[in-house]
Amino acid sequence: QVQLVESGGGLLQAGGSLRLSCAASGLTFSSYVMGWFRQAPGKEREFVAAISRGGRTTTYAGSVKDRFTISRDYDKNTVYMQMNSLKPEDTAVYFCAAHGGCSITPFRRQYDCWGQGTQVTVSS
Repeated sequence: QVQLVESGGGLLQAGGSLRLSCAASGLTFSSYVMGWFRQAPGKEREFVAAISRGGRTTTYAGSVKDRFTISRDYDKNTVYMQMNSLKPEDTAVYFCAAHGGCSITPFRRQYDCWGQGTQVTVSS
């Protein structure tokens, strides 16, 4: 079955960097748009970033643009998110998701498969 397993979360101070990874199995990796979402306590799950099936197109939430970078490795069936200049408001559980459609999308309901999430905590 399809599995998405996130890793790389942690606790760090504001201004620091982290790289999240999401290892995908049980699917044809190159056929899926991959996305990252996050959910802070008491808040809705929100879009963070997505990358197209071919890896050429990316899109970001305004709050993370120019600080976060999404990428994918087809040999490792893994999607990454490099997070720089982290802020306390970036604190959340970060989820990896896969969308089987053709177009890159920020809409949560269009993603078919989800990982369990990894916690990122940024202290001030």
